[in-house]
Formats: sequence, structure tokens, C-alpha cells
Amino acid sequence: MDEVFKALADASRRRLLDNLNARGGQTLRELCAGLDMTRQSVSKHLILLEAADLVTTARRGREKLHYLNAAPINAIADRWISQYDRERVRALADLKSALEHSPMDSNAFVYTTYIRTTPERLWQALTDPAFTTRYWGVAFESDWKPGSAMIWEEGGNKTADPDQVVLESEPGRRLSYTWHTFTSAWATAAGVSSEAFAKVAVERRSKVTFELEQVGEMVKLTVVHDDLEPGSTVREMIGEGWPALLSSLKTLLETGEPLPEPAH
Repeated sequence: MDEVFKALADASRRRLLDNLNARGGQTLRELCAGLDMTRQSVSKHLILLEAADLVTTARRGREKLHYLNAAPINAIADRWISQYDRERVRALADLKSALEHSPMDSNAFVYTTYIRTTPERLWQALTDPAFTTRYWGVAFESDWKPGSAMIWEEGGNKTADPDQVVLESEPGRRLSYTWHTFTSAWATAAGVSSEAFAKVAVERRSKVTFELEQVGEMVKLTVVHDDLEPGSTVREMIGEGWPALLSSLKTLLETGEPLPEPAH
């Protein structure tokens, strides 16, 4: 956390984070255009922000795209705020959704966290129903091979669809699949309003990708949820859901118990 506090102490770096919060996926050139600084100065600030894990990057051809990563800020809230005033921490829940971005397009979602576990155990936690039902409330039926079908079971309802499939599968390294089909039974069980269901039901199918990377005694987990439409209602929903879900996953793997389900 020392690196995070040092990074946030500089006004120019905070302004860079504000720019990335407003629009993710910017190149160095685009970031320089909005600041009264030399390209070299902006580059140095970005290096410090990356070192503090406040900024994550991805390649698109020859370009390097920059995105804000909310995980360290959430960790600060958990470590330094919750112990003093837990009720106010709940009011910061919207901060999580306001800071999520993805390395594919500015409308997508990315979240990076570090979990004290192994790639093999994290992979199991992402695919084994015995794990997923504990922190997610969802069970998957699949052999986890590329192209294979996935059946989602949530709230006592099973959802199957020919387009609900595994896209990529490298155990312990990378997993990608299409997002589930939205049904009326799912909406009822999940407490989704009829108005929201009517909107998500007509949106194109999105996808989620998990990237696992061993970092010392921890595993760096990056979640990318993309292929979302501009102004997507699904984007609003996952922006709130993924941070809570991944925090519960991290807690389960590190302590043996998931976080209690937050109130709607």
C-alpha cells in the first residue's frame, strides 16, 4: 500500500487517473494531449502508477492502451476505512463500478486483483461447482474445452443455449466464455426488474475472460468483460457485481470463508 499512497500523493498522477476513469483505453499520446506535461514526464508518471497497480495496460497492435485498475483503491478502503466506519464504507460501493475498465474497449470492464493461492487452485475456484456456488451462487456444467457448451445453474434455474460456450481454456492460465442467456426465470430469481430484463434481453451477447499469472506467492487475476454495447445495461450490472464477487472469491481462497452476500 505504500506505493499506492505515494502514487496518489502527486496531483499530476491523480489527474491521469481521472482521465482514465473518464475514458479507458487511452494511448500515451492521447494522455499527453490532455496534460500540460512533456511526453517523458507523463511516461514516468504512468510507470509509477503501473508499479502501484493503479494502471493496467494491454497491447492493440503496436499501441499500448492504459486503463484504471480499481483493486488497490478498494484495498485501501478495506484496510484503512472499514475499521473506523463500516457504514460509510458501504456508501463507497459505487466507487468500484466507477473505476472499472477493460483492455479491449472503453465500454468494457477490467478488474485486477492479487490472491494468495496457486494457479491450479484458482482455476478450480473458477470452474468447480463446489467452489463457484459458495462465492457466486452459480454452478457450471461443462468439460471446459474450447467450443464446449456451458450450462448455468443459478437460483434453482438452469440456462442452456447453443451460443453459451467456452471460447478459450488453458488450465491455470486463461479461461474465456460467452456470457449467459438472459431468461425470465433468471430475472425473477436474481431480483432483476422487468424493465431491466427487457433491456438486457435484447443486447448482444458479451463475453468474460480470466487471465491467471503467478506472481511470487500470489496469483494475479485479471478479469475482462467485453463485447458490450454502448450504454449497455449489462455493463452497469456487471460493474457493480464483479468487484463484490471477486472480493468474495479472494476471501474464500485466502481464509476459507466467502464474504457475506451484500444487500441489494
